[in-house]
Amino acid sequence: MPAKISIIIVNWNAGQQLRECVDSVIRNGRPLVHQIIVVDNDSTDGSENTVAGLPNVLLIRSGENLGFGKACNLGASHSSSEFLLFLNPDACIFPDTLVMALHYMQRPENARIGICGVQLVDEDGYIARSCARFPSAIGFVAHAIGLSRACPGLGHFMVEWDHTSNRMVDQVMGAFFLVRRSLFEDLKGFDERFFVYYEEVDFARRASTLGWSSFYLAQAQAFHSGGGTSRQVKAKRLFYFLRSGILYAFKHFSPIAASLVLFVTLLLEPLSRTALAVVRRSWSSLPETWSAYLMLYRWLLGWFEKGETR
Repeated sequence: MPAKISIIIVNWNAGQQLRECVDSVIRNGRPLVHQIIVVDNDSTDGSENTVAGLPNVLLIRSGENLGFGKACNLGASHSSSEFLLFLNPDACIFPDTLVMALHYMQRPENARIGICGVQLVDEDGYIARSCARFPSAIGFVAHAIGLSRACPGLGHFMVEWDHTSNRMVDQVMGAFFLVRRSLFEDLKGFDERFFVYYEEVDFARRASTLGWSSFYLAQAQAFHSGGGTSRQVKAKRLFYFLRSGILYAFKHFSPIAASLVLFVTLLLEPLSRTALAVVRRSWSSLPETWSAYLMLYRWLLGWFEKGETR
């Protein structure tokens, strides 16, 4: 089977995980992988240097933190393969991962499958609940007030499903995001307004409107530790998550539904998060939560006044 996949890895202070990720591709990707492209978002831990000079690795030093979607687009612009695999640096592939995923995508009956994800497992063998429904205004409200914990079917993430079987889904997690180049080019890549979070959700939704499907291939596995480098910046992680959710709502929902999402995100969700932290006695999460919301309120001023989305 000829080389058909370019693998794009966006790195930001991933430490040793980046080298382990790239090593897994070098070890298990032949002969399918045409090129490994690492886009470094101005890391300060020297992790990018651990892959510099490795065989078949192109290291792009961005010189700044571009965000995930923009860095993915930059990496993809340096590739020419029929398939693009966006792989998180805290993930690793196994010997059969790419063989099985590519074999599935190349079957004639799957010609309209544009995006493929695989079963993601951690070091304990736990299968991540990595697929999701397209977000809805009701789902945002259910999440904001904590109702999705009691009624998972109301939320975006398909936590009620054990992820042990193949299935068509709305969206697969961006940690392992295999895409046809033709689709990626038709959509002009990821929407760079999303600095991090929701960029793959938006991508899958736009693909769906063009008649493309997303598929979860449980028969193939990859390792994913989860959390990754976002663990290092919990307040900023929450801020980016909230901001991207608002941007997604105003891009894809009606003005009334998007305004509802904005209302619950700004007024109800901080109260529910605070109450949950108090109940759990998770005192360290209180300043992180309110720091994130202060960043969000400041960003909203720039968004309303100047239309700045990043």
